[in-house]
Amino acid sequence: MKKTLALTLLALALVSSMATAASVGVGVFGGASIPVLNDLSSNGSTFGVRVPVNLLPLLTVEPFYAASNLGDVDESFGTSTSYTRDGGKTSGFGANAMLTFGGPFKMYPFVGIGSYKIERDGAEDITDVGYNFGLGLGFAPIPKLSIDLRGEFNMIATDETSQKFANVTLGASYSLISLP
Repeated sequence: MKKTLALTLLALALVSSMATAASVGVGVFGGASIPVLNDLSSNGSTFGVRVPVNLLPLLTVEPFYAASNLGDVDESFGTSTSYTRDGGKTSGFGANAMLTFGGPFKMYPFVGIGSYKIERDGAEDITDVGYNFGLGLGFAPIPKLSIDLRGEFNMIATDETSQKFANVTLGASYSLISLP
């Protein structure tokens, strides 16, 4: 009985706050992608689109599309032979869940999951699940516009191993729809 009452009160609190906090926006981002424990690629760039959907005052779900162009790697075999390996490209789509704290200046930890594709000349394309987590800092210079800086760690599972990347991005989002 106590459990049912507690769940009912929680549901009522969430429903009442949902009516006042919903918003949908669109945003773009760009930055640096740094391979971690990966000698197949060197530093490159990352960019993409995000659609932040604020469901509750503290909870935002954010579908995204992201792409990275990674740098080539030079390898030497012996003393006279060298070879340049294509750094590759990654692309992915998925969703992040963020816990947002603060007002005009905010901080938000986030986690996400997505489907990623790794393309590299001379190798088979890999399509697999990827996970990410990180921390973002943002501020709103005007009511519907927010600017954010994020640090994130991405891991794309590939067969028996994974490819990992640390990304630092700067982005801007504009709120298209805000429900009162």
